[in-house]
Amino acid sequence: MSDKIKATAKDFDIIRYPLMTEKSTMILEKSNGYVFIVEKTATKSDIKNAVEKIFNVKVLSVNTIVNKGKNKTFRGIPGKRSDFKKAIVRLESGNRIELGVGV
Repeated sequence: MSDKIKATAKDFDIIRYPLMTEKSTMILEKSNGYVFIVEKTATKSDIKNAVEKIFNVKVLSVNTIVNKGKNKTFRGIPGKRSDFKKAIVRLESGNRIELGVGV
C-alpha cells in the first residue's frame, strides 16, 4: 500500500498472533495466505482492516473458522479448553508479511 496508516491498540487486540503449523505453511506456499489467531468477536472486515494497518499490505480475502474447545481430563479433574477463532488472510500478489520465519 502506498499510504501509511497507523495501527491502533484495537488493531493489535484483534490480531492476537500468527499460527505457524505445517498446514498454515502449505496455505502460505499455495495461495499467499497467512493464518492468525484472532479475537472471537472480530468480524471479517475488522480482521481485514487490522492486518492492512499493522503489516501495510493489501488483503484480498478473509476466511474465519471458530474452533470449539475440547473436554479434557488432567490428573483426573475434568476441564474444558477454551474456544478460539482462526482467520486465513489471503494477500494480493506482490504483498508479503515477514513473520520472522524462513518463509
